[in-house]
Amino acid sequence: MSLAEQVRMAGVVGAGGGGFPTHVKLASQAGIVIANGAECEPLLHKDAAVMERQAGEVVRGIELAMDAVGAAEGVVAVKGKNRHAVEAVEAACKGSRVRLQVLGDYYPAGDEYDLVYTVTGRLIPPAGIPLQVGVVVCNVETFVNLAAAHDGKPVTRKTLTVAGAVREPLTLTVPLGTSYRALLEAAGGATVSDPVFCVGGLMMGETVTDAELPVTKTTTGLVVLSRQHPVVQRKLTPAGAQNRIGKSACDQCRYCTEFCPRFLLGYAVEPHQVMRSLAFTATGVEHWNSWAALCCACGLCTLYACPEALFPKEACDQAKEAMRKAGLKWSGKKEVAAHPLREGRRVPVRTLMKRLCVMEYDHPAPWREVPVAASSLVLPLKQGAGLPNVPRVRPGDRVSAGQPLGEVPAKALGAILHAPVDGRVISVTDRIVLERIS
Repeated sequence: MSLAEQVRMAGVVGAGGGGFPTHVKLASQAGIVIANGAECEPLLHKDAAVMERQAGEVVRGIELAMDAVGAAEGVVAVKGKNRHAVEAVEAACKGSRVRLQVLGDYYPAGDEYDLVYTVTGRLIPPAGIPLQVGVVVCNVETFVNLAAAHDGKPVTRKTLTVAGAVREPLTLTVPLGTSYRALLEAAGGATVSDPVFCVGGLMMGETVTDAELPVTKTTTGLVVLSRQHPVVQRKLTPAGAQNRIGKSACDQCRYCTEFCPRFLLGYAVEPHQVMRSLAFTATGVEHWNSWAALCCACGLCTLYACPEALFPKEACDQAKEAMRKAGLKWSGKKEVAAHPLREGRRVPVRTLMKRLCVMEYDHPAPWREVPVAASSLVLPLKQGAGLPNVPRVRPGDRVSAGQPLGEVPAKALGAILHAPVDGRVISVTDRIVLERIS
């Protein structure tokens, strides 16, 4: 069985948040394989912990991937500030075909376009993917899961950080389907009376209030904040209010564009132009929307660059959605050249944290073996890009840890879901609820 098929059967997806099924990448050809350990989101330490604890498995996974895609070079990209992770990776790389690449502490150094350019000097074509310049990029945890898949072990657990307004920030590994409430308890509980969860981080994550939501294959962390925190207040502002504020207050200063990481790489992303479209009604929308098409939704324009606290990232999100609904695709120049001032305009993560008002939460979140109280697990049938699983179990069925709970057609995009623990199926809808059996 090929590595790509082993990885497909194990249900491996991008563990850094993207969730793209990894077997698709392994079925291609590339010259370089990059493990993305940049981890740019403030307060999250999941990738650093994975590299500190499992650097050998990261390197083994990279070499397996290199053999699968025919690559001659493997790279682990790690921020220099994560000294213990750097040391662990450096030691694991000795005698292998993989090298270490030390990155600066900038946001968003982990963006695929930014990372590929930093490591290789190659610019991915506009609206393209790394494979088009001969590169495969996966998160470091994905390579650990890839190595496990080679050994016949499916994805049933997730490593993530719990940080922010909690008593004991930590990184831990839990069964898929574990509730946010159980994670909060593992971190000693919240230090605020009205906790809100920034799932996946402050910048690109989703802000939710439901503590019963489950950990999935793409959950990288929870940042817990008070509902009154300025970042949360901004995240929870309704779209209509965002648009009205932008329409009335945007003075076209261009700061959102001048700090945009994709603009600084030379791509046609100009959020200030998208903000103009808020004043349009029946004309011009398609033209201005095109300036959002290559946006990576990093949130830097909204949460850092805009001096008036407007919402250019959200305007870009709306523009991209409008283009999708209208069947419009980006079409522009293919030639790209990095901005000459790119290095001088990169945003240090510490500076970003000050702007986000989260310096008081800047504490280590080391990995710890912590028992998590979760008698039942909630497992969405879709936990990555592509189609949801078709259930293979029914209420009342007993299942064993690692058993497939669903299936995805062999040639369809998607990832198979497996039972994280021994248990009994309680219900099957668009999710499977599993009662743990001790």
